Parts: sequence; structure tokens; C-alpha cells
Amino acid sequence: MRYLPKSDAERAQMLAEIGASSIDALFEVIPEEYRLTADLNVPRQHGESEIIDFFKAAAEKNSTAYTSFLGAGAYRHYRPVIIDSLVQRGEFLTSYTPYQPEITQGTLQAIFEFQTMIAELTGMDVANASMYDGSTGAAEAVMMAVRVTGRHKAVVASTVHPEYREVLATYAKHQGLPSTLVGYDRETGRVDLKALAGAVTEETAAVLVQSPNFFGVIEDIPAIAEIAHKKGALLIVSIAEAVSLGVVRPPMEADIVSMEAQSFGVALSYGGPYCGVIAAKEQYLRQMPGRLVGQTTDANGFRGYVLTLATREQHIRREKATSNICTNQALVALMATIFLTVYGKEGIRELAEHNLAKAAYAAGALGGVSGAKVLFAGAPRFHEFVLETDEAPAALSERLLKNKIVGGVELSRWYPELKHATLWCATEVITKEQIDKAARVLAES
Repeated sequence: MRYLPKSDAERAQMLAEIGASSIDALFEVIPEEYRLTADLNVPRQHGESEIIDFFKAAAEKNSTAYTSFLGAGAYRHYRPVIIDSLVQRGEFLTSYTPYQPEITQGTLQAIFEFQTMIAELTGMDVANASMYDGSTGAAEAVMMAVRVTGRHKAVVASTVHPEYREVLATYAKHQGLPSTLVGYDRETGRVDLKALAGAVTEETAAVLVQSPNFFGVIEDIPAIAEIAHKKGALLIVSIAEAVSLGVVRPPMEADIVSMEAQSFGVALSYGGPYCGVIAAKEQYLRQMPGRLVGQTTDANGFRGYVLTLATREQHIRREKATSNICTNQALVALMATIFLTVYGKEGIRELAEHNLAKAAYAAGALGGVSGAKVLFAGAPRFHEFVLETDEAPAALSERLLKNKIVGGVELSRWYPELKHATLWCATEVITKEQIDKAARVLAES
């Protein structure tokens, strides 16, 4: 009766109401050869505990014992269990959007706390209530710079995540926004400052760089800012790995910071949803896309939270809107807020230091194998590094997979000059034993 809740008496009543004498009479309109007269050819019914055992056995066929050294914008970090316990509360899970502050103070406060933490981390004055992800955040930041400066050209470092650049190209194509791609220094992996200085002109609205960049290398943000500001352009710093801010100096020289906050307690989930961020200097506040939550006091003097700025198409005239982004990632941003609250300032620093140490050990172990070397080794980096091998990446990947290891990302798909190079990542969830095993497999070639 759990899945067929109608009793025999209720079924008889229903048949009488429609004038059918029986179930068979009800289905007489269906030719007899198409009617099922025998039991379905399925296994017998199981109890709940038996069903759970069945699916556990089936799940064991999907091995989860693989060690993954993948990164490249999607990072595997430990997620405190309290995150899912809180975000699945009905007050948050069913909340749509906080238009009515009198009944959504909890959601509004959570967003306000998120904005405050992001501003503190990035060194900016203000942050919005989140974007879709890091790629759209970077593209929206460039559009924001165009509105602020009134210029219509962009300069983009080739060390920005290639997929972020693809999203920006889609935006730019329909905005009539030409962009210039600037290469990187082959020794350091940083953006080529001389080429950058030559590319930035009085027509440049924005200079977009990433730090740590796609190779895991920390860019020289003060030097880049000087080049951009000398020509009146705005500097946008994209951050794909938010945990890096635990040890890397915030890009305070930037005008706008675009960040992916997935590392702050958001599961990888086969590619999303993630949590993008835009933070900026206060003078650019009114050109920020999305929306912002502000703090105020009510008629009785009590603290309260409201949507302070919402310059979206659905709120104001289209020609005045800063973006057609129709929502934000409030529930995902809440995950990041809880993560940051649980770890705190010291915890985030310790987490970042743990990542830094793991990557340093992995680079030393893998780069010390005969026939392998770490590229851009002289530049400061966070928890990713580029490994060049004599062996072709495809063959290396196949050998690693046979040993239940997912190796680095092959870089030649975006950087043809790096034919035998792969991008490796080591976060706190990678153990020393797993790194040593990868090094042994690499040495067996």
C-alpha cells in the first residue's frame, strides 16, 4: 500500500463513477494482443534494506580509489559536513530571491556576510552578491570596465584560463569589443610585461590578467597595474583559485577583481553550479553587474538588510542596466560563506599553506624523475605547476590511469608550443603516499 495507496473499495468506487464494471472493462478499448495478462518479467520485490545492499554492490563497480591531480580551474578541497547540513535547511533551500526584506532577513544577511568576506579577502571596497561562475564574472568585469572608461578595447593575457577567454570572446563578439592577446615569458610563465606595455593604448578599457595564472604562477600585479594605469585603462585580476588568497597578497592595485569561489566549500559536481564574484573599488560601484545587499536600520532602530543595488534588466530600463544576468548563486554563495566562517582567518591561511607545501613536494618529486622537469620553476606559484616530460602526455596519462592515477591536464590543446607539458595540481586532499606513487609510475617509463 506504500506505492499503491488506493484500497479495493476506493477503486470500485472510482470505476462505478465512470461507469466501468471492472478494470478489464476499463481497458477493453485496447486490443487484447497489446494488453499485459501476465506478471512483469522483473525480479521479485525487495525490502528497503535489500534495495540499499543492491545499490551499494552496484556502486562498488565504479571505483573511487583514483588519485586525481587535476586542477585547471576546478579544485578538490575538503568540504566540512556542516555545509550541506545548513544549506539544505528549508529557509535557504526553498528561498528564491530576497525582494521582500521583511520575510527574507536570513538570506539577505547571509549574502551581506558573503560580500563582506569577499571584500576583505580581495582587498577591494565592495563585492557583489555573486555571479554565475568565474568565467562569466571575468567577462562581466571587462564589460564593466568598458562602461566606466567609455573605451571599447581590451587587452587579455594568454595566461588567463583558456575557457574564461572563450567566454569573454563570446561576449565581445556581440558587443563589438576587439581584444588583444598578450603572450607569456617562456622562462617565468608570467605575462610578458614588455609585450603588455606595447599592447595597452589610450583606447584600452581593460587589462585582464589572472593570478595565480593558468600555469599556477603568481603574476607581478603591481607592475601590471602600473602599465595599465599609465594609459588610463582599468586592471582586472581574475582569480580561479580562491584558496590562494590565504597566502598570496590580495591584488589591491587592481580596479576590479573577478573570482571563482568554488574552492570555498563548493563540490565539483561534474562542472557546476559554481560561484562567481566581482569585487571593485567603491567609485565603480554603480557599474557593477548583478546586485548588492546593504545594511540599514528599520523604523525602530533595529539592524536590517535590504537589496541596495539591483541594476539588472528585470529591475530597470534595459538601456540603463549593467547586465542581463538574471540571478545570482545565492545558495552556492552560502556554501562559501559557511566554509569561510568555519575556517576563519587563521584556518584559511593554514589551508593555503598546506596546499602550498603539497604542491612544492609534488613538484620536487615529479620534477626529479629522469626525463621530467618542472617548467617556470623560478617563478612563485601556488598549488599548480607545469610538468614537461619526454613521454607524450597521452601515453603518460594511459600509464597513470592503469595505476588508478589521474595525471595532469594536457596543455597543448590551448598552448601548441607546450607539446609535452601537463598541468598538475596538489591540494590538501592529496597525500604524500599518493604523490610518491605517481612519481614511481612516472619513473617506470
